[in-house]
Amino acid sequence: MSDAALTRPLHRGVTLWGVPGIAVLTLAILAGVIIGETPLPIPTVAAALANNLWDAGYVIDPIDAGIIWSYRLPRTLVAAACGAGLALSGVVLQSLVRNALADPYLLGVSAGAGAGAVTVTVLGVGGGLLGISTGSFIGAALAFGVVSLLARAAGGGPAQLVLAGIAGSQLFNAVTSFLIAKSANAEQARGIMFWLLGNLSGVRWPDVSLAVPTAVLGFFVCLWFARAMDAFSFGATSAAALGIPVRRVQIALIGAVTLMTAAMVSLVGSIGFVGLVIPHAMRYVVGPRHVRLVPATALAGAVFLIAADIASRVLIPGQVVPIGVVTALVGAPGFALILIHNRSRV
Repeated sequence: MSDAALTRPLHRGVTLWGVPGIAVLTLAILAGVIIGETPLPIPTVAAALANNLWDAGYVIDPIDAGIIWSYRLPRTLVAAACGAGLALSGVVLQSLVRNALADPYLLGVSAGAGAGAVTVTVLGVGGGLLGISTGSFIGAALAFGVVSLLARAAGGGPAQLVLAGIAGSQLFNAVTSFLIAKSANAEQARGIMFWLLGNLSGVRWPDVSLAVPTAVLGFFVCLWFARAMDAFSFGATSAAALGIPVRRVQIALIGAVTLMTAAMVSLVGSIGFVGLVIPHAMRYVVGPRHVRLVPATALAGAVFLIAADIASRVLIPGQVVPIGVVTALVGAPGFALILIHNRSRV
């Protein structure tokens, strides 16, 4: 099967979700900018955006302008990119390993990325040549490799993969805790622990330049291999029989998952349940075909994490709740429903 055949229906997925998806995402981003500890009126937000984008010259309060442009807008854009990237990672992993419970958090990829980021931050590995994002990528790739080898040694079934992922998560979380206890001072330890729970408070425009291109690249890689992922739903052997270049597709998709997870974890910490719950919810809405599932999941993941970020800012007045706590409050019940629904297949 040629690459042209694999990607023939992609324009339908893009057309179906393009304009409505952009409209919904734009409204969600505006809500993320407007709603917060101090609600801001829509005209003020519009004026601040016009001033910064087109130098319109509207007179507004400098404090409001700073909150909108330098704090809330980049934070909301990174939340959207992280939600889309993590949700897409879940779609890919669930397709490749044929496991309803696969996602970067449960398979240890997020834990490995966190361990890599902490290693670079606390120990200064690489002498400054390695950034936090690079350390996260190395840690995520190492974690996925360890989990895959352990699952294969245990028999290679779906249940073994989930159990190997849990073991891998615990291993890399233990490494992170050990590094913090051994090498971090009290201030570093407090900051890292809060960051690991999921934290968007420190996000600024330079983070947008990493998160958004990474999510966009990951989206187009997933969309490019949408039909291949349909074939992988029946197993690698069946995919090969249909003419799918199995090894090449696996490398491309796993590389995209590792890149997206590492970039997002390096920016906002480890956020669970997005890659697990969102793909399942979207399968109920658009069905299992990945040409529809990929754009729907990216959109839903972006909107979901923006909503979670808004909730994290307004749940407790004067205090920001870690966004990972909010996603867990929503995702844990969803995880339970998935377990019950797939009890015969997990």
